[in-house]
Amino acid sequence: MATNNPRRALIFKIQKKLGTLSTEQLQTVLSSTDDGGDIHVHDLSEPELYDLIVDFVKSEKLKASEDEGMAQLLLLDEQISNLLATDVGATGDDPTTLSRTDMSASQTGCPASLQLGLINSGLQTATPATDIPVQPTETERGSTDDIPPTTGGSTDDIPPTTGGSTDDIPPTTGGSTDDQPPTASETVMNSRDTQHAERRDKNVQEETENISGSPPSNEVTPPLTLVLIGNKNSIDIGSKNILLDHDQEIHVKESRLYDLFGDQITLINMLGFPSIDTIPEIPQDCAFILLVSNDRHENQYTSGMQWLEKTLGKEHSSYVMTVVTHDDSEEISENELQKLKAKSVFSEKRNHTCTRSMKDENEIVALWEKINDMVSENRRMMGGNQANPAETLKTVPDLPEGRPTLQQINISAVTRQRKDGGHELKPTWNTFQENQKKHQTQTEKLLRRLHLQDQHQHMLSSEDFVQIGPPIKKTNEIFERDLVCAFLQRLMMLDYRARYIPVQQESADVNNSQAVQVSDSAVTDDDDLDALFTTNVDIDQSKENHVHPMDVQMAVFHCSDSFFKQKMITKLSQCQYALPLLAPDPHTTNIECPLWTFRQITKTWKISTNKENATTVTMKSMPIYKAEIPMVSFFRLGSMSLSKSQLMNALINNRHDTFFHRNCEGSTKSRHLMDGVAEIAWYCPAGKDNDFFTDCIAFCNLHGDSLAIGKQREILTEMSSVIVVLVPTLEKSQESTEVISMLYKSSKPLIILNADNDCSAVRVKPQKYKLGLKERSQSDVSTDLKKIIKTLLSEPHTSFRLETMAKVSGIIVDEDQKICQNGKSAAMEIIELIEKMNVAKIKDKFLPCQGQLWSNWCKINKELHHLKGDIEKEKGQKSHQLMKLRKKQCDVSDSKLMRLFTQRLQSLPPKEREYFLTWTQILIDALSTDDLSSILQNYDETWSEVLVLKKKHDKSAQLKHKQTELEQLSKKLQSATFGLEHIFREMGQIYEAHKSLNKPSLGQQPDWTKYPELAADLMISGHPMELMDGDAGHVPLIWISNLLQEVIKKLDDRRVFVLSVLGVQSSGKSTMLNAMFGLQFAVSAGRCTKGAYMQLVKLSEENKDKYQFDYILVVDTEGLRALELAGNATRHHDNELATFVVGLGNMTLINIFGENPADMQDVLQIVVQAFMRMKKVKLSPSCVFVHQNVTDITAAEKNMDGKRRLQEKLDKMAQLAAKEELCDVECFSDVIAFDVQKDVKYFAQLWEGSPPMAPPNPGYSESVQELKSIILSKAKQSTGITLSHFSTKIQDLWNALMNEHFVFSFKNTQEIAVYRKLEVQYGNWTWVLRSEMLNIENQLYPRIEKGQLDKVELSYLNKEMAKTYAEVTKSISTYFEDDKDKEMLVQWRGRFETKIKEFHDDLVRGVKRKLDELIQQNNARKMLDKKKTEFENKLLHKSKELAHQLKCIDDEEELKADFNTVWNYWVKELTSDTKPIENINLEEDQHLVLLELGVEHNLIDESKRSKRYKNLSEHGDYSDYITMKKSFGGVCKFVKMTFVPHEEQELIRSFINEVEQKCLAAIKSKPVATRGFTSTYLKEVAQNIKSEIQKLGSQRNYVFKKEFTVDLSLYVFDRAEGWLLNSHKIYRDNNDALTYLDSKKNEYYNIFRSFCKGSSSAVVFGEIMCEKLKVSAVEAVCNKTGVDIAGEMMCSFPAFSENRLNLEKHVLASLAEKEDFSRFISYIRNPRAQVEAFIKEEVKKYMFTTQKVKAQIILKKNIEDITRVISQALFEATEKFKHRKGNIEKWVEEFSSKLKPKLTLDTISCQNFSDINNFEFLKEEIEKGLKSITTEMSKLSLEKVNKCRQKPDQILIDQLCNCCWERCPFCAAVCTNTLKDHSPEKHSVPFHRPSGVEGWHVRGTVDLVIDFCTTLVASDRAFYPGVESEEAVPFKQYPTAGEKFASWSITADASMLAYWKWFICHFQNELEDYYDLKFQGYGEIPQHWKNFSKQDAIESLDEMCSL
Repeated sequence: MATNNPRRALIFKIQKKLGTLSTEQLQTVLSSTDDGGDIHVHDLSEPELYDLIVDFVKSEKLKASEDEGMAQLLLLDEQISNLLATDVGATGDDPTTLSRTDMSASQTGCPASLQLGLINSGLQTATPATDIPVQPTETERGSTDDIPPTTGGSTDDIPPTTGGSTDDIPPTTGGSTDDQPPTASETVMNSRDTQHAERRDKNVQEETENISGSPPSNEVTPPLTLVLIGNKNSIDIGSKNILLDHDQEIHVKESRLYDLFGDQITLINMLGFPSIDTIPEIPQDCAFILLVSNDRHENQYTSGMQWLEKTLGKEHSSYVMTVVTHDDSEEISENELQKLKAKSVFSEKRNHTCTRSMKDENEIVALWEKINDMVSENRRMMGGNQANPAETLKTVPDLPEGRPTLQQINISAVTRQRKDGGHELKPTWNTFQENQKKHQTQTEKLLRRLHLQDQHQHMLSSEDFVQIGPPIKKTNEIFERDLVCAFLQRLMMLDYRARYIPVQQESADVNNSQAVQVSDSAVTDDDDLDALFTTNVDIDQSKENHVHPMDVQMAVFHCSDSFFKQKMITKLSQCQYALPLLAPDPHTTNIECPLWTFRQITKTWKISTNKENATTVTMKSMPIYKAEIPMVSFFRLGSMSLSKSQLMNALINNRHDTFFHRNCEGSTKSRHLMDGVAEIAWYCPAGKDNDFFTDCIAFCNLHGDSLAIGKQREILTEMSSVIVVLVPTLEKSQESTEVISMLYKSSKPLIILNADNDCSAVRVKPQKYKLGLKERSQSDVSTDLKKIIKTLLSEPHTSFRLETMAKVSGIIVDEDQKICQNGKSAAMEIIELIEKMNVAKIKDKFLPCQGQLWSNWCKINKELHHLKGDIEKEKGQKSHQLMKLRKKQCDVSDSKLMRLFTQRLQSLPPKEREYFLTWTQILIDALSTDDLSSILQNYDETWSEVLVLKKKHDKSAQLKHKQTELEQLSKKLQSATFGLEHIFREMGQIYEAHKSLNKPSLGQQPDWTKYPELAADLMISGHPMELMDGDAGHVPLIWISNLLQEVIKKLDDRRVFVLSVLGVQSSGKSTMLNAMFGLQFAVSAGRCTKGAYMQLVKLSEENKDKYQFDYILVVDTEGLRALELAGNATRHHDNELATFVVGLGNMTLINIFGENPADMQDVLQIVVQAFMRMKKVKLSPSCVFVHQNVTDITAAEKNMDGKRRLQEKLDKMAQLAAKEELCDVECFSDVIAFDVQKDVKYFAQLWEGSPPMAPPNPGYSESVQELKSIILSKAKQSTGITLSHFSTKIQDLWNALMNEHFVFSFKNTQEIAVYRKLEVQYGNWTWVLRSEMLNIENQLYPRIEKGQLDKVELSYLNKEMAKTYAEVTKSISTYFEDDKDKEMLVQWRGRFETKIKEFHDDLVRGVKRKLDELIQQNNARKMLDKKKTEFENKLLHKSKELAHQLKCIDDEEELKADFNTVWNYWVKELTSDTKPIENINLEEDQHLVLLELGVEHNLIDESKRSKRYKNLSEHGDYSDYITMKKSFGGVCKFVKMTFVPHEEQELIRSFINEVEQKCLAAIKSKPVATRGFTSTYLKEVAQNIKSEIQKLGSQRNYVFKKEFTVDLSLYVFDRAEGWLLNSHKIYRDNNDALTYLDSKKNEYYNIFRSFCKGSSSAVVFGEIMCEKLKVSAVEAVCNKTGVDIAGEMMCSFPAFSENRLNLEKHVLASLAEKEDFSRFISYIRNPRAQVEAFIKEEVKKYMFTTQKVKAQIILKKNIEDITRVISQALFEATEKFKHRKGNIEKWVEEFSSKLKPKLTLDTISCQNFSDINNFEFLKEEIEKGLKSITTEMSKLSLEKVNKCRQKPDQILIDQLCNCCWERCPFCAAVCTNTLKDHSPEKHSVPFHRPSGVEGWHVRGTVDLVIDFCTTLVASDRAFYPGVESEEAVPFKQYPTAGEKFASWSITADASMLAYWKWFICHFQNELEDYYDLKFQGYGEIPQHWKNFSKQDAIESLDEMCSL
């Protein structure tokens, strides 16, 4: 079978064979190649020889040569085969090589690897069955006495080598190899060669196939197994797939792969991550192919690797080839690929891409090459004794170009030794390797002890520790396994004691363990002195020392990723500890310089200089990597008893162990990771007299014996300004002589400290000193040493700058990693734009959106909430100004800096992006450091001068001048402060500007729509995000809202516990938070927090179950009474900030600094007022007071006194704040739940001593830990809030703060949203109850109507409803207990449960009332009912007789005519003694009644003709109905009133509505339906109307004309007319015999006709039954359909399916769509009537137009149901009487009972049908009729349904209109609460409107009001609450104007609703005519209103509903 690519197959074969050659053979092969001629092959190791040959065979040179190149490959292959086949012993070469290749495997039939494995391991093998004799060498032969011959002799006992068992095979050569001495060749073979040979021998395989790829004659073990893992969707399995052509578990000898490679390959398919119990046995020699989909690189790679390591073990991870698959037409996702490559554990060399179908041979061949390389490389590494192949592979590619690998360094060093000194290569390599191995073993053991053995692959990261984990364990709870965690937890909290943490022994009996060892030897009195002087070296030697503290630190350091290292080193620096400058990598011994870790360390110091007897102190603050300062380095040459580190501590800070030394607590003899580490620390002067050094100095300490660590010593020698060397003795013969000599001769200043000499300091020559240490105190030595160093540094010297370490050769700098460099390059692009600019101007040029434009926008926006004068006009102007500013922001938003920054954020993979951001901040800080330092120094000096002048009570011009200067410095400081937060702020402003204008991203503009997503990613990863802009003092609501929305998208709507912090500036709030949670809030002096920032802190997995939230969201704020605001800010700013952060937090930390009572009082007053506001708006955060910098926190008495004083102050402040907030409060605990004993925490001062050299106070970190515990214990009781709730809370608080009266303005949006959801549920619950009640009513009503039921008890109805009511109450409980907002819902639970019970009771009572009325009606018609039976019997009898007489007539017409003649006679006969009931004439009666009142005919006729009375309540002007009372000379006269104030117009309208309601109620109370109508009822109503009009006229200064009496009476009569006519019709139908008989005519004609046709009694009775059934069935079907249609609309019709607000929105939208002014007026005047009209109209549309099919389906289903009920009842009744006797009456009774409760049959007289006894026949006759009934019912129209008793529209009106109809006292908008009585919830509606819509106008003018009440309540305007009010009430205080106003909640919304603006513009003329008023003057319509379209108006309704 020929291969598709012979060249590739040949290369594979060569490569495979190379692995089997010895070093000498490899040298031979390499020498024969074209590339090998110039190479000294004998200097190369075996792996290097192998690599060079492989490079040659794969070279482009051979490939380009084509045929010639192929020929060379063939020759090379032949040469290798010959080398393998040659008998080396015969040719005189090293005889030991014979054991490697005894013979060709093809000759033995056994794989060479098997033969060789047996030989090398000393196992016995049989003589091969071959003709070729193989003679063992002498060395191999050893003693041959017992060895059977290999050839000749008897072979009977020798089993064959092929087939069969080989267990009993005797050895081929020699006996047991255990006793044989090694050969000379083997002696010199080093371990590396041995391992490589073993690896090579293991893989030797006989070459049995030729170049064409022929299969071998004998099957051999496959060389490699490929295991497919990953996602099944990553590959298209099919017949053409080369790798996998069918979906089975194991594929052996894949033919398609064999075609390509000429190899037998086993392929195991483990796609889809099978469970461990289904996994087949995986051979050791295998490679894994991890398949990853194109768009899911990172996720699938991570999950795949985690599965592999968890399921099969981590050792397999270095044998993984990642293959990214894609569709043929699809491009590889570069962004995803970059994310993958950014992973620290990922190797680019082990990555491949190919199509999902895997049909391309070239792709598969390339993949195979990479797999071969990977396997070979791993084997070589294992052969080279590399500790961890995966780690090595990971780190090697990251080395800078040109920098040698460890392997290269070692080889070259040893080779150089050999050339110079003639040393042999192998022994040197062995020594190095042994040391390496020993060190490696120790390191691995250490890491295992610390449980860090896996961390060199999965590095510790910030995410592991910046989360809320378990509390820090106490010292007596810490074991060795906890050491790392405890160290890091304490370090993050700035506890410098973290460096040494005592651990407990992991012992079963800890309590009984002995602290001191006891000698094992028995001691007697005689030999006790011997025992004393005996050295017991064997006492507990096995006991392991505890881990050296510095080993813990360095182990964590080496096992951390770059960012965590940086964080760790920064914290160590804050603890004033030395930091690693040079550190050998414990895995590779490369020397590393962690320059990156120093990048965020800033040092501050003060330089004191004396000039002309004046001391000047200059402050310097800069990133330490930039500082150019002298460095003093300390070396130790040899072993010494004196501690070098301890001596250095005395120079820097003799109160603190900056460098760890042997005398420190916890020190042990054994340390593994510190030798060769160079640590650096800085001395920073404080600018005081006792500073020994006047400038910053770096001190560097090289740990270990410098003689053994020459590289580090050389580097530090080069970098140092002064070198201090400690030697045990100073003699020429010492090992150190050469080093000392070199240092002495160099130009560097040198100080030699001699431990063997007691001489004082001696200057040997310029800049060279020596000093004796013997018998001298450390203080003396350090004093002398300080003097010498000071002297040396006062002379010219070199300076050291950390950054220069990057240029040092021979070391690895962490910043050289590609990923770090990529991040730096991206950051440099930005820095290059700004580096030469004045920092103060950078923001103006590159961040223009946040400067003056944003400041102006904020200013105008605040003014928008404090409007005066012409509000809408002013608001329109300001809104226009805001949009212009937004437009300007958009125009300038495309700065190059922002474009670059956002592009990098979008394009860089996560890790590179993190580097990019950190680099950007580092480089920006470096730019602004110098400017900030000088400004801060000036500010400090000026502030000090101001304080001095204030103390003197100096109010001179000098004080004002200094204050002005301070103000200018503050502005300068603000402009010079520049950081990442400003760039993010600019992103926010760009987004807000574009979003406000809805401006799409075009062309080269940045894609601003992505900005929130980018920021959300950063926030989730732990970056703080600005919540309130500190410079503008404003919250960018659009930006924050969208940012949090994106966070929700990524995390889901998680619950967070919001912890906010409040306190004075520079009181250590941010420092405290950073220490508590490991956060990143800015804390340096020039970078104090401005505004407010928020940061997410995750709960660790093990802690999640203990809390009811997932994150703590920390809000850090700028200080109250900030110095920057000292000149121009008022207390208002502090109140605003305090209210905002207190409102946001579930808990607020109030941070008090120091013990100054004045400072404390100011802060407390602000805080207490903020909490009081929260109480008034029903928010209830908790609080903890943190009292920092208290001098003596240990004094319990003092603490108690402090708490008492704090409680008193809080109570006093509460009383003061109560007056301001108009609240009745006596003490602070009335405002908020507060326990002074538990909720106050005292903190020690932060520093232990005086900065800048003081370490943090351990007591501070203990206080932080205690405070954290308090916070978390309180948090356990809280459920937190969802992120979406947090977002709305920000909006609510800030919108309320924009208005002066926070409490009146606050709107809890989240609470409103939850309440609206509850309203929807309330609607659902009430509908379930109502629909069930309707069903019960439908069952009972026909039974009462037909006289079968004459009493309904309330208890019966309650019983029938019990099951449904129980289900509803259970649903209510479930909702309140399980809903995600249950904490907020709980406040309404009791009220809603009560409301549901009331609703249920009202429903039951209402149905009982309705049924009782029906029973009364039945009782009233009992006389007729008695006659009915008589009538029916007589009619039936007469019909029978007549039919018998006329049965010969066949003509239908004649038959009908004869029946009609006789029928009229019968009716006359039957009704001769009853009087017919006449119809009523209401119009005539109304006319007569009004005439009796004394009204003229013409007035009545005029009113009826004009129909003006029809809409009396909707008139716009009532001035024509009234006459003004005026007094002239004591005589009262009446004058026509030309102008009626709006208040009076509304009073008259209310009067009309009130009279209408009273009169209608009076009429409906009359028994018209049971006793009939009389005109007396109308007379009574007319009299009442007249008296009510006279009563109102007597109270006003006007009287009503007669026209008003006429119109109001006719208006009421008109409203009552429908009810009267309907009631009278019911009375007539129920009581008029003639009417009843007329309704029966058709029925009896049909009976008559049947008898005429000769039908039997059963047939006729069946017809009668069917007629009765049809009537009842149609009624039941229609009523059920009516209820079902109403139910369907309640569920699915948008307008009816939610709450009252939703219905109102749809009503308004419908009005706008129709554009009918009269409907609008109807809505404005009588909203309920219009809502009812809307419901009727929508039901009609639904049933007859839009959802007609659905309605018909409902109708059809009910017809089928009722037909089924009838059929079943018919069957069951007939079956019952089949085998028992019974008459027709019994059968009818049974049948009727079976129909119930679905159907009620009318009473049937059986008197004339007693002869019927064949019920089966009757059943068949009824069934025939039933088919006809069903057919007829199937044609039922929906019109019939709409006319039934249960009308769908009326059901929906009853359900939806049973709500609140109160109207806004300003604009008359209707309250949209779903509950009718919702007290104590205030009335509210989002659809407020201009008051002019209702007819309001400016008093004394005809100018209609166009202001919205929602705008007015935020303005400075006032109003008159009543018509006669003389005192105006400010709109801002509208609740104080009376109960009518106080019952409403009207929150400012800046009149955003476009709906009513469009309405006014669209119907301006109609409104002016209707009210006879004008939109002019104050009421002039703003021009921008006219831009709104109808569509804008309708859309604005949705927007307002969602707010």
